[in-house]
Amino acid sequence: VQLVESGGGSVQAGGSLRLSCAVSGFTYNSYSMGWFRQAPGKEREWVAIIDSDGTTTYANSVEGRFAISQDNGKNTLYLQLNSLKPEDTATYYCAAASVRLAWWARLSSARYNYWGQGTQVTVSS
Repeated sequence: VQLVESGGGSVQAGGSLRLSCAVSGFTYNSYSMGWFRQAPGKEREWVAIIDSDGTTTYANSVEGRFAISQDNGKNTLYLQLNSLKPEDTATYYCAAASVRLAWWARLSSARYNYWGQGTQVTVSS
């Protein structure tokens, strides 16, 4: 299984980016996938999760600004980032779990089997 992120960059506050995660070798039909981020000196935190049935969950800090989606035909996971703030600056990682995680488990990075290498998002004020 391989996950490869792209789409990061530097933007000004209020700007937008779209992150992509190309997934290969992942053959599970029931799963959870998501985006996490880690800022310097901080722990990795979850941002948005999507299940194989399309159910989505967002962290309060990004609700209404970010949108997670998947294109199963292209085996790609997306994260649309709108109204970006300086505090969104971090390395963003996509992750996949080979099972659909229960609601209490999906927010924990330890539950995800596969990870990408990360893509940097920098938001300036």
